Amino acid sequence: MNETIELMMKHRSVRKFKSDPVSEEQLAAIVAAGQMASSSSNVQAYSVIAVTDQEKKSKLAELAGNQAYVNECPVFLVWCADLYRLNDAAKRHLPDKESYADSTENFMVATIDVALASQNAALAAESLGFGIVYIGGIRNRIEEVAELLQLPDGAYPVFGMCIGVADQETGIRPRLPLKAVLHHDHYKSAQTLEGVQEYDVTSTEYLKERTNGERTTPWSELMAKRLTEPARLQVREFLERKGFLKR
Repeated sequence: MNETIELMMKHRSVRKFKSDPVSEEQLAAIVAAGQMASSSSNVQAYSVIAVTDQEKKSKLAELAGNQAYVNECPVFLVWCADLYRLNDAAKRHLPDKESYADSTENFMVATIDVALASQNAALAAESLGFGIVYIGGIRNRIEEVAELLQLPDGAYPVFGMCIGVADQETGIRPRLPLKAVLHHDHYKSAQTLEGVQEYDVTSTEYLKERTNGERTTPWSELMAKRLTEPARLQVREFLERKGFLKR
């Protein structure tokens, strides 16, 4: 392995931060590194809102399910899929043409773009000695988050990211075995399910150690519960109102 891969293999989510600030220069470097991620046809269909205002962070923490670390981290990034710029370009340069900014394909392009950029930024932040954690909870009350951040039609908040100096030591959560993820030439169903069985053992041991024996539920059972419970069903209606997923 090299230094980059070693850094990536040490990733862990951090949910407690010191008060040390993230400087403007560091923040700019982190987001600029995010911008160097691959982008479909160079559309760069994303925007990032850096929230440092304490009152606004507190409100976002509440909207995200009362996650205290959103309030406590020095900077909270809200990563947004953003077709607003592109739609404006279409109106200016081709006013007589119909825009397909509302298509499912363009929704996917924007969402993938922001995910790629954010992961670049996460790695950059960790290389500077910061810890990060993604916050999907901002989609709990996604419309209120969009209003708070004054997002225009064509933009939606995909997830948040806390950044700061870690104030805790956490273990590295084991991942699925490679055999459950990596296939050669074609998808191997039996292989991936064998990998899940192996991972149930590994993840149960990790969870048992992490919780001092209080939790021992296998990963596949946790995922079964997650998949069979409705979650954030209001998001689709919100996305359609913001100009996404109409065709």
